[in-house]
Amino acid sequence: MAEPQAHLIYFYGTECTHCHEMQPLYDRLEKEEGLAFTKLECWHDDKNAQLLEQYDAGRCGGLPFFYNTKTEKFICGATDYETLKAWAKGE
Repeated sequence: MAEPQAHLIYFYGTECTHCHEMQPLYDRLEKEEGLAFTKLECWHDDKNAQLLEQYDAGRCGGLPFFYNTKTEKFICGATDYETLKAWAKGE
């Protein structure tokens, strides 16, 4: 299984309402902070779903799921912009 290119991984589901709510926030982070996310759809892609299970390790069990491979910190579910920004910057 190939590792994601960016260290910030966003696991989502195409039909996930909470995932759609998060899109403007990570788009803003990419634009304003110059951060890049690896976006992996999990409901229709078995390889991405397996990678989600690996990073989640039973801690969340849902989407959206954000994982920072540098800090090994994660966010389970929808959150606000400032929390997402602090997580992405490793704070």
